[in-house]
Amino acid sequence: MTETEAPAETVATDRRTLLEARDLRVEFASRGRRARAVDGVNLAVGEGEIVALVGESGCGKTTLARTLLGLERPTAGTVHFDGEPLKYGSKALKNYRKQVQLVLQDPTGSLNPRHTVYEAVAEGPRIHGLPDEEEIVNSALSRAGLRPPERFLLRYPHELSGGQRQRVVIAGALALNPKVLIADEPVASLDASVRGEILALMLKLRDELGLSALVVTHDLGLAWNIADRVAVMYLGRIVESGPVEQVLTAPRHPYTQALLSVLPESPERVVLTGEPPDPTRIPGGCRFHARCQVLASGKAAEAGVDARCRGELLDILPASAGAQAACYYADATG
Repeated sequence: MTETEAPAETVATDRRTLLEARDLRVEFASRGRRARAVDGVNLAVGEGEIVALVGESGCGKTTLARTLLGLERPTAGTVHFDGEPLKYGSKALKNYRKQVQLVLQDPTGSLNPRHTVYEAVAEGPRIHGLPDEEEIVNSALSRAGLRPPERFLLRYPHELSGGQRQRVVIAGALALNPKVLIADEPVASLDASVRGEILALMLKLRDELGLSALVVTHDLGLAWNIADRVAVMYLGRIVESGPVEQVLTAPRHPYTQALLSVLPESPERVVLTGEPPDPTRIPGGCRFHARCQVLASGKAAEAGVDARCRGELLDILPASAGAQAACYYADATG
């Protein structure tokens, strides 16, 4: 088998696909070589759906998110929004970013300390020349759970709690009435007591506004609590994806199994050796094979797939709604 491109397809579900990556690839120059940060990704987010993108630091999650936002241009492949390929002219990108908004990890770093809450939330509507600015700001703050909004309009970021600052960031995104939020580690910098509130808010926005979201996280516990589907990323590629309950209760890829094993309720801890390989030197065969606990234990050899794991390139997973894993051992053992 040779490495092949999966056919571009819309996720087979009753949800209309809003945001989609089709065979997306992003490369950067690194010390005279090319780093394949995103190396053939098919991923779709449906209308009113929350998809969690999960993986270790350095696996390409943030680069993929930035490319879906139009902040990076792909080396190959395309981003599609509402069925149309993304165009990179300034006017087209401005219109696109009104529909697809970013929520960053660190609300303190996202907010200008010299700007009041009102100014922070009004920035987007001003850039896009929207009328009724005050009404938009008040409505966005209310939807983000800062009620009554009048209490917060003239406050500065340092006068707010961490959870309130993150709600202001979310309000700034909601002020443009987007269809999709891309949230990069949205609760990583918050206290445990506040995380649940922000996750509940995102679920409420999905239920009340039909808002879609791609949530980038290293935390499979967060994915379990918030996502409809999960995509697990390793070294620039999706290695397992599907409905969150199916993937997280019966993970098929050894990498997903290892990530899940760190959760408190996991019966067995899997300790991964080493670090993810350099993206300028992606290994042959399965890109996870050098760290794979199944290959190291001899189970892959028992199943007769160890040579394929080490030397045969896997197909790129399509953007399917069903559970799937890019793993020879999983295929061999059902």
